Amino acid sequence: QVQLVESGGGLVQPGGSLRLSCAASGSIFRIYAMDWYRQTPGKQRELVAVITSGGSTNYADSVKGRFTISRDNAKNTVYLQMNSLKPEDTAVYYCNPPGTNYWGQGTQVTVSS
Repeated sequence: QVQLVESGGGLVQPGGSLRLSCAASGSIFRIYAMDWYRQTPGKQRELVAVITSGGSTNYADSVKGRFTISRDNAKNTVYLQMNSLKPEDTAVYYCNPPGTNYWGQGTQVTVSS
């Protein structure tokens, strides 16, 4: 069983930055890859970024160059640094180990002036 708690969301102006955190329970965190997804009302969840257990990363084209995913295995935490935020980044953001049905409650990010 894995429990996930996302935090760090909020209201930010266009061009601003936020750092999201996802704290995971369980000592097996380090063997999981981790994804960040986002979802807006009426739309499917969109994969934003992936980090493997070894630290390799991949990003959706829409966030490449602006977002950075990282992890701290000692803290069982994965991060999403979001820079140059745009209104279209507004969504609820979730972390998830790929191929599992483990989801947290999400954290709301709103980009608006």
